[in-house]
Amino acid sequence: MKKAKLFGLGAATLALTLTLAACGGGNNSSGSTDSSGGTSASSGGTTDAAHSAVVITDIGGVDDKSFNQSAWEGLTAWGEEHGLAEGTGGYAYIQSNDASEYTTNVDSAVSQGFNTIFGIGYLLEDAISTGAASNPDTNFVIVDSIIDDMDNVASATFRDNEAAYLAGYAAAYTTLTNQVGFIGGEEGVVIDRFQAGFEEGVAAAAEELGKDIEVKVEYAASFGDPAKGKAIAASMYNSGIDVIYHASGGTGAGVFEEAIALNEAGEGDKVWVIGVDRDQEADGDYTDADGNAANLTLTSTLKGVGAAVEDLANRALDDDFPGGEHLYYGLADGGVDITEGNLSDEAMTAINAAKQAIIDGDVTVSETPAE
Repeated sequence: MKKAKLFGLGAATLALTLTLAACGGGNNSSGSTDSSGGTSASSGGTTDAAHSAVVITDIGGVDDKSFNQSAWEGLTAWGEEHGLAEGTGGYAYIQSNDASEYTTNVDSAVSQGFNTIFGIGYLLEDAISTGAASNPDTNFVIVDSIIDDMDNVASATFRDNEAAYLAGYAAAYTTLTNQVGFIGGEEGVVIDRFQAGFEEGVAAAAEELGKDIEVKVEYAASFGDPAKGKAIAASMYNSGIDVIYHASGGTGAGVFEEAIALNEAGEGDKVWVIGVDRDQEADGDYTDADGNAANLTLTSTLKGVGAAVEDLANRALDDDFPGGEHLYYGLADGGVDITEGNLSDEAMTAINAAKQAIIDGDVTVSETPAE
């Protein structure tokens, strides 16, 4: 295996992807699978099978307003930039509706001749590993996990804990009840990073503020269950929590739904949601009890999934695919970040100071929650 290295997205590339993410979209089914798992070109452009690329989603789908959507937006930007057709021989997505489909979808991507296959999310690790072992001439990428000792697999991971640390600051500087919540999708090493960073950020900010702030943590056991997200959020808000950070993919739609319902009713103090992976400010739009337009997305942690997909697709296009390498994306290179959202000036000042401390190496954020 080649030596792992630190790789920066570059400001211009990340800015492009974050702009795309903020614009929404991604709910384009023209490159999705049909009932037999195949894709077909349905837009203008050229085909180039030797440099084609496909993303295989986790169960949240390409319109999850989070992780998968960001990946698809990045691949779409790449395909359009190079004049490729959407579909087989160009760029496409294959949507996974259940974990049992991961291996089948990888096989489908291979059989259609895609040159670079992206597995979006650590849950696809086994399927990508198996597919790569059987197809050594195909490029594979696993996002949010690491596959060692395979020269045709590039592993891309993000320092989510660093951005989550800043989300903890945002929550601590905003809460009026001194109770905040974290909702995770499925437990594992990736969401561990989000939880650990958030809890440490809350603790550090609380110490600065001279507060005692409680963090309640719950998992939905799914990245695609909005109803479960709504139910957990309802329980948290009813218990006195007024800020929730979710790291739960499509499940987070239910968190926003519950917060909107409570704020529109106007029966108590405002509650907030912190978005994840892409700018989710638009998901927090609502009309308050007085009929005024309002927003409840406090901030969002950003994850340059789309930028990473675009970068790796470009490398493959240039016949310089970094197979066997582990690429890291963090605050220092712009791979993760946080939005200003609806943060107060005081909160933003504290967050910027905390961010710089991480970049300078004065603060190291844990990747696993404290026992």
